[in-house]
Amino acid sequence: MHARIAERNDRWAALHRAFRWRVPPFFNIADACARRWAADPVTAARTAVRWEHEDGRRGWMTNGDLQSQADRVSAALARRGIVAGDRVAIVMPQRPETAVAHIAVMQMGAVSMPLSMLFGPDALEYRLRDSGARAAIVDETAIDALRTARPGCPGLETVIAAGDAAGQGDADWIDALAAERGPYVPCVTRADDPAVLIYTSGTTGPPKGALIPHRALIGNLSGFVCSQNWFGGTPGGVFWSPADWAWTGGLMDALLPTLYFGRPIVGFQGRFSAERAFDLIERHAVTHTFLFPTALKAMMKAFPEPRRHFRQPLAAVMSAGEAVGDTVYGWCRDALGVTVNEMFGQTEINYVVGNCGHYLDADGRAHAAWPALPGSMGRAYPGHRVAVIDDEGRECAPGTPGDVAVHRRDLHGDPDPVFFLGYWNKEAATRARFTGDPADSWCRTGDTAVMDERGYLWYQGRGDDMFKSAGYRIGPSEIENCLLLHPAVANAAVVPKPDAARGAVVKAYVVLAGGHRGDEALVRTLQRHVRGRLAPYEYPKEIEFIDQLPMTTTGKVQRRVLRLREEERARPQTPP
Repeated sequence: MHARIAERNDRWAALHRAFRWRVPPFFNIADACARRWAADPVTAARTAVRWEHEDGRRGWMTNGDLQSQADRVSAALARRGIVAGDRVAIVMPQRPETAVAHIAVMQMGAVSMPLSMLFGPDALEYRLRDSGARAAIVDETAIDALRTARPGCPGLETVIAAGDAAGQGDADWIDALAAERGPYVPCVTRADDPAVLIYTSGTTGPPKGALIPHRALIGNLSGFVCSQNWFGGTPGGVFWSPADWAWTGGLMDALLPTLYFGRPIVGFQGRFSAERAFDLIERHAVTHTFLFPTALKAMMKAFPEPRRHFRQPLAAVMSAGEAVGDTVYGWCRDALGVTVNEMFGQTEINYVVGNCGHYLDADGRAHAAWPALPGSMGRAYPGHRVAVIDDEGRECAPGTPGDVAVHRRDLHGDPDPVFFLGYWNKEAATRARFTGDPADSWCRTGDTAVMDERGYLWYQGRGDDMFKSAGYRIGPSEIENCLLLHPAVANAAVVPKPDAARGAVVKAYVVLAGGHRGDEALVRTLQRHVRGRLAPYEYPKEIEFIDQLPMTTTGKVQRRVLRLREEERARPQTPP
């Protein structure tokens, strides 16, 4: 079906027809993002990272600084026995040392393993032990947790302490760099060699390590460029995102592609707030950004009319992780003056679907690309063959719900470079993601959607978020977006509540906006609000007001936590 859609004469189809992957046999992310810029005196002097700490400290790092420091970190790690293929954990927030560490590890042919500074000792121990990491680079945000976890990680031989963690590891960052002199000769890597190991949060079972090859950055670029309205197509451009560089959204959707195009990225170490977000955009003249829907909701609630306070125009806003919803979509268009480009991807197959406001031709002239439709995930980005498939792996007819899947080969039959290599030490889990012949197969995302006649995808929910009530199949996103249209609702999550008669009923957890009280009158008001806009079976039969929703560190609502809470409440209670 996707191939038939691509024959239609629109700009989206034309971009697909003209697009061809060019993946060299030898490729290294560090070389593409740092060394090539540092090799030229003009580009070496340009800013790579602008950084700030919430305590007021700030500064910048040039492309030349980034590469020279990475060379010394590589030499320091090599001195401590790290070789190609070894895993090196990087447990730091958005700070220049984080960017340096990734470049240093990758140019060695070793595997960088970003870990969130928010992880506790148990989470760190599991990932460090499971991966067999031999070294870790950590700052003050996570040193205590790592020191607690270390006894359970016998393979962790070296801890380099950065920032205010100095003196609490086997070596200090500053001392390790100062001890190294002379140029570092990088490792020559094949495009298929592993570069990054990212542990996915997952919805069930323990986290799995997705092994990402160097070529995957190339696979990300068509989506990054399109979702940022042709980022890199003209001189200038400053990128910022609150997305933690420890996750795919921050590393592969922000830091690395921005460095690849030789543009400066802003790194902020501190807590997110709507006020801080607008302040950073204003002071750093940010032109392009990636903001989670939860961040956009907070900014919308805090500043309904932001242009009364802030003047910096945005060229593009990309959003991913959850559905943006009509309310936030409209606010971005009307209040920010930019249409948000929603994007869909996963750590394993990232940046494959989304929207693009405009593209640039060879003369630098802007042309409308494909319009973003409120509520849609968008269309497949150039170079990716995306479809909705059924349980047998057959492409579904337009309008039929199914599993969003990405094919290993693009529309021209060439291998798609975006694919991960597999799950670390979990061959069965890797095989389970694919349907069909290994070399000519679909990779299932686990997300349910509908594709229309134009190739737009309409999200229904995670496969494990979908549920049935009285025989009706229900996805939470549409109901949540409807609730967000009401001024009393700051955020919402919808889950099934077990029910003997219907199997389940729709239950909504609602976070109230300021100035509203969660009482029975508001419950009835919200129920009428949804019933008047959606199907009768979709309105929430029960609404519970909650101070905050359980969220992942990447900004996604953890519906599974709420679902398990409802299942626990429904279990018969054993008398004491």
